[in-house]
Amino acid sequence: MARPSVEPARRRDLMNAAIKAIHKRGSLDVTMSEIAGFAGVSPALAHHYFGGKDQLIVATMRHLLSELRRATVDELRQAGSPRHRLSAIVSASFGPEQFDRETVSAWLTFYHYAQSSDAAARLLRVYFSRLNSNLAAELRKLTGTARAYDMAQTIAALIDGLYLRQGLGDHAPARQRVIDLVEAYIDSRLAGPGA
Repeated sequence: MARPSVEPARRRDLMNAAIKAIHKRGSLDVTMSEIAGFAGVSPALAHHYFGGKDQLIVATMRHLLSELRRATVDELRQAGSPRHRLSAIVSASFGPEQFDRETVSAWLTFYHYAQSSDAAARLLRVYFSRLNSNLAAELRKLTGTARAYDMAQTIAALIDGLYLRQGLGDHAPARQRVIDLVEAYIDSRLAGPGA
């Protein structure tokens, strides 16, 4: 029987190491050597798997977005009504693996990186589009109005703002408090006139 390839695990280790290195440095001003050190591999092996730092950074963003997508799909499978599906999207957005301090710190850096990297900007556009689309689909079922898209954009901005605030300081609310804030906003909009 053939042994499974170590490549996927090694690539994942390097992406996790990139997150740790970026968090520690507070910027993308990290080297492949530093990242390889966090992963416990040689810089040559890191280059072998990713080519260079830019490719590793984009792969790390893609990996985090895949984890978020998987968490969202898992949460949605367990939700029945459109309102519960909205809660599932919110919960997945603030999942423990996504709302981790190191991951949030890396995302702050990735947002900045997207200003100069077409590949990173493309990944962020996919994320924004997917979040808005998922929220709007459920809001349309609940409101039956064209305003669902505007509400979805506001909820998405609230999610992103609270998420990014987590990376900026020690006074950011805890995970459940952040979820409660978004849920309260959704409830107030759905209960309001013309929802």
